Amino acid sequence: MLRHANILGYLGSDMASRNSCTQLLLVAHYHPLGSLYDHLNRQTLTLDHCLLLLISAVNGLNHLHSELHGTQGKPAIAHRDIKTKNILVKNNGECVIADLGLAVTHRQGHIDLGNNLRVGTRRYMPPEVLDESINKESFESFLKSDMYAFGLVMWEVTRRCSSSGRAEPYRPPYHDVVPADPGFDDMRKIVCVDQHRPVIPNHWSGHPTLVGMAKLMKECWHHSAMVRLTALRLKKSLVRLEGAIKPANNKVDL
Repeated sequence: MLRHANILGYLGSDMASRNSCTQLLLVAHYHPLGSLYDHLNRQTLTLDHCLLLLISAVNGLNHLHSELHGTQGKPAIAHRDIKTKNILVKNNGECVIADLGLAVTHRQGHIDLGNNLRVGTRRYMPPEVLDESINKESFESFLKSDMYAFGLVMWEVTRRCSSSGRAEPYRPPYHDVVPADPGFDDMRKIVCVDQHRPVIPNHWSGHPTLVGMAKLMKECWHHSAMVRLTALRLKKSLVRLEGAIKPANNKVDL
């Protein structure tokens, strides 16, 4: 039940020996457009394409977050390392969520943290992870961490959207306030102490859809985890924004 149009398809795995070295092989579907990070660095986006990328990505995240019951059910899964480099772009312009190496599962009230206590990529860590106040006994805490990171992804994607003939150059979150490879202390000061968040471009204010998207990303990266949107709520809100600007059968030009 993990198979989904917006989650990277797993085909198989193997272990081989080469020159006395053990190789661990993971086989997955191939998407030649590469990561969302690469995609955003290559080109600007139309508003339609921007929304398609985000709606499909949050659709995959919502499926991960959902526990499905029954004999063919699946546990709820928190990704714990959401970022543009862990999201791939399909030929049809949709996204798939990839790299579940740090995932946490939850089934029937039991949280399985596994043996890996790493917590993801520092640039995308929410305040409760940076200041170590996250409640690791609550699975909801991990879901809210994913939503904080997804809010940053939304900002990265929307900046590349052309409005009034203008799109911002690609930049990673907090590019203007931390080093290229920020440490925990760098991020803790900016996110927890200063409560700084990415700057919303001024020219978005002239476009109702971009204003709506800015509001949603702010709700995702709110300092208080309990205020953040769920993946399902965000998906529904983005679909409403999409419905206000184009018919459902419009095609996206890649």
